[in-house]
Amino acid sequence: MFIDEVTISVFAGNGGKGAVAFNKNLMSLGPTGGSGGKGGSIYAYGVSDLSALQQFRHKKVLRAQHGMNAKEQFRDGHDGEDLIINVPVGTVIQNLTDRNNVEIVKIGEHVLLAKGGNGGKGNFLFRSSKNTTPMQFQQGLPGEEFKLRLELKLIADIGLVGLPNAGKSSLLNELTSAKSRVADYPFTTLEPNLGVYYELVIADIPGLIEGSSGGKGLGIKFLRHIERVGIIFHLISAESDTPAEDYKVIRKELGDYNKALLDKPEYLFLSKSDSASPLAIKKKLATLKKLNSNVIAISILDDERLKEVKDILNKIKEEKYRS
Repeated sequence: MFIDEVTISVFAGNGGKGAVAFNKNLMSLGPTGGSGGKGGSIYAYGVSDLSALQQFRHKKVLRAQHGMNAKEQFRDGHDGEDLIINVPVGTVIQNLTDRNNVEIVKIGEHVLLAKGGNGGKGNFLFRSSKNTTPMQFQQGLPGEEFKLRLELKLIADIGLVGLPNAGKSSLLNELTSAKSRVADYPFTTLEPNLGVYYELVIADIPGLIEGSSGGKGLGIKFLRHIERVGIIFHLISAESDTPAEDYKVIRKELGDYNKALLDKPEYLFLSKSDSASPLAIKKKLATLKKLNSNVIAISILDDERLKEVKDILNKIKEEKYRS
């Protein structure tokens, strides 16, 4: 099961306790209590693995190591080990405790989630000319603890959208080295898939249906992934008897979820064009051009038509690195 949102609790480590101790050697009297170690902190680390949140399916409470208590003879306690959790790039981390939000936007990015408590001072640090045998020490400070909601929103240059079985996964597989599941029935894609066409990241968004924005089907789970894509590739199957209605259904769901999605650049593709006659394709293209002038017929079985898609991608790539 693909997990793209989860709520977890994080507990940074507590600081270790300072020690009260005195030198027992003759001619070397005085306080020798060390200080406690610092508690481990918890960090998020950005990775490219979309399934990284899967680790929280059964483990939703994370604890960093406590700092060790101090000992005599100036021996400070060891610091607690930090805990680093991998999260996919594009993860929004909502702190449900203090209402602060952070985002992981780059691979390798480190974000502090919960800070470990400082260790307490030992009696050696309380010595003075007036207090030669201090009995004072400090307890370690508690580490921070928060309840966090992790929500993945894919960051991609291009998002493939359309009704189920519109050919999105097949196109992604053909253009990239992705290995999305493909079959001749709806809802074969149950989780987003990513592929890379040279420097462009392409996301295959699972099939939307009418009512997705209201929670029907799988769509509401994945609509948010379209929010961060730069350009939409909208696929409509040539096998459909109502291509215009199919187009309007998806556009309505996008707008109902977030009207800003309707302002994204969009290319429209009549996919599986090998499954219909040239006359039928011509009529369907004419119908769709009334709704979107950027429409072409494509087929993964037709190299010439597939080249048209690649030409569009190459142009997008050039513009991306020119800007």
